[in-house]
Amino acid sequence: MQADFEYEPARDASGCQLSVTVLADRDHVRAEMREDALAAGFRLRDCCSLEEYAQGPLAALGDLVLVDCAEASADALALLSRLDMRGGKAGAQLVVSTTMGALDDVFGCFSMSAPQILVDPARAERVIAIGRVLARIPNLRLREMGEEDRLMLLRLTEQVGRIAERLERLSPGQREGGGAFRLETPSPGWRGEGQDYAVSGKDERPRLPDAATIRQLIKARQARMRFFDAELFADPAWDILLDLAAARAERKQVCVTSLCIAAGVPATTALRWIGQMVEADLLVRVSDPHDRRRAYIALADNTADALARYFAEVGASELAVV
Repeated sequence: MQADFEYEPARDASGCQLSVTVLADRDHVRAEMREDALAAGFRLRDCCSLEEYAQGPLAALGDLVLVDCAEASADALALLSRLDMRGGKAGAQLVVSTTMGALDDVFGCFSMSAPQILVDPARAERVIAIGRVLARIPNLRLREMGEEDRLMLLRLTEQVGRIAERLERLSPGQREGGGAFRLETPSPGWRGEGQDYAVSGKDERPRLPDAATIRQLIKARQARMRFFDAELFADPAWDILLDLAAARAERKQVCVTSLCIAAGVPATTALRWIGQMVEADLLVRVSDPHDRRRAYIALADNTADALARYFAEVGASELAVV
């Protein structure tokens, strides 16, 4: 007897079946997304091209919105920005697939809805993305495939949580539940009134190494791939932190496409890590002041402080020449 791996009908806590909006210019992609959403138990609300949806009457979004945007045209980006605003307000779950060439423009359109962004995905990746949406819905009964999706999401969250905890431990004097910066009672090295208001240099906060040192570390890490399978050393979170630390030292902005390349893993995986690290307050999204449709990624101040303490403790200059 063949096992049934389809989802139960997707219903919210009140028992109403969840709906889906499918938007894609490529006919075969639109057909695949429609078929997969229906198989997952969603009720179809709209299924059309981006242009048709933009020109049609304003309709309510589905609980799930599947979008495929292969080309970053002005009209397509305008629609994505509208979907971001409407999805963020309505609480809709967005899954957006795009290409590497359009990634920066597409990424810049989303600041409110926290979509899953997939880069040049296979059909299986879209199915997994739908599974993640289902895993976030409370009181939803799933079969075998849903449990696997839940475990995958939990493992990723746990990994990022452990990274955040390690970075916090690198900052001395941290209190439980605190961040990298806080006001505390003056230390014994502090001089009060009548003592020249001098502060001892003993507790002076270290700074990040110069960019050349960090780039040398990155180069040494990448050199391992010439001798070993790259997957043996896959550590996207650390590679992301190193690349952003070097950019911070160089006073350069980093676009999401560049950061995905630096992560050394498939772009969709890198985007997932970036999103988790932003949620964990390790990274921040910075809007381009000259173009609101573009956004950059940077280290949060507390992350930069933790990295500086880490490099000071292990001796970054010594590591760079190993």
